Amino acid sequence: MFMKVRELAKLLGAKVLCGEAELETAEAEFVYAADLMSDVLAFAQPGTLLLTGLTNIQIIRTAQMLDLPAVLFVRGKHPQEEMIRLASQVGLPLLVSDKSMYETSGIIFQAGLSPCPIPERGE
Repeated sequence: MFMKVRELAKLLGAKVLCGEAELETAEAEFVYAADLMSDVLAFAQPGTLLLTGLTNIQIIRTAQMLDLPAVLFVRGKHPQEEMIRLASQVGLPLLVSDKSMYETSGIIFQAGLSPCPIPERGE
C-alpha cells in the first residue's frame, strides 16, 4: 500500500519545513523509524518514509542515496538551516512532528502504512 506523504503529514499535524511542491507527488510504501545511521543504511529502501530524531546533514545524503520520499523528524527536532537548504536543493521534503517516535509510528501503522521489511537473519 502506498500513501501520500502529504496525507501522513496532515494525519500527524506535522509541519513542512521544505519540499512543499514535492509533497504533491511524494508517496511512501513503507516506514522506518531509527536514530542509528547504520540501521537506516542497512534496512531502509526506496519508497520508505524515514522517521528520525537525528538532525545531522548526513540524513539528507542518506535519504537521497536511498531514494526516500521524505524525512520526518520526531520529538519536535528541527534540523539546521544548512540541512533545510540542502534538502530543498535535492527536492527532499522535510517534516517535523512534536510527537514521539513511538506515537508517530503507531499513528502511521494504524493508517495502514507497512513497516520496512527486515531481512531474515541466518542464525
